[in-house]
Amino acid sequence: MKSKLKYIIVLIVLLSFGLIIYGFNIKPDNPLTANKYIGAGTVGLFLVAMPLFLIKESKGKDMKDYMLTKENIKKMQSKEGEKAENQ
Repeated sequence: MKSKLKYIIVLIVLLSFGLIIYGFNIKPDNPLTANKYIGAGTVGLFLVAMPLFLIKESKGKDMKDYMLTKENIKKMQSKEGEKAENQ
């Protein structure tokens, strides 16, 4: 499943970039249609591919490790003090 999702994401990204490039290429001749292609490519990148990528990469990770809680702030402050003493 993981490898299939990876290839689907890559396919969506390539198609989106292709739509955007095609839209910019036909823009002088037909600006209304070109804007539709550019918009579809942008939607593909940011509303389809990016969420799929984030879901794929965040599976199995604890979100508490990435949140700014009092405990995590204390951990970061203690790590900064250790680095300053070693340098």
